[in-house]
Amino acid sequence: MPPRPASSDRVCVARIGAPHGVRGEVRLWSFTSDPSAVAAYGPLTAADGRVFEIAALRPAKDCFVARLKGVADRDAAEALRNLDLYVPRETLAPPGEDEFYHADLIGLLAVDTAGTEMGTVIAVQNFGAGDILEIAPKRGETLLVPFSKAVVPVVDIPGGRVVVDPPPGLLDDEEGVPPPSS
Repeated sequence: MPPRPASSDRVCVARIGAPHGVRGEVRLWSFTSDPSAVAAYGPLTAADGRVFEIAALRPAKDCFVARLKGVADRDAAEALRNLDLYVPRETLAPPGEDEFYHADLIGLLAVDTAGTEMGTVIAVQNFGAGDILEIAPKRGETLLVPFSKAVVPVVDIPGGRVVVDPPPGLLDDEEGVPPPSS
């Protein structure tokens, strides 16, 4: 789940996770369409300006294990936990038709088909079954809606909005509904 971008001229392509072993390797989550391509982008930059190069990358169970140049021990690797890594936008290919960089979706206003404001897109999540937009309303808990053409028929990045057409029941208020009987 790539976070809010540090700047619109950069795109988050990876996140460093926990250390792996004692020699400075880290778990790395790639947010690129071809996950292993993250190593081909060259130097990756953190929001604070630090620059990292991937010296080696190998697949692991649900992520990659990366060796970063200059990170030689577990303590140094631990200090990088949860660090997001960015590349300049110009190094990435333009998205194709009906393709979007997560960084471009975050911050868009979400409205329903009648134009009523629902909130702001704060994240794009993927728990294994496809992308989900996380929308923060002005009040209440965040809303999770499938990011599909059927549920989000309009993505207007220049206009700063997405149109959400949720299927019946997806966003209904469940208050007043009796709990299931046992």
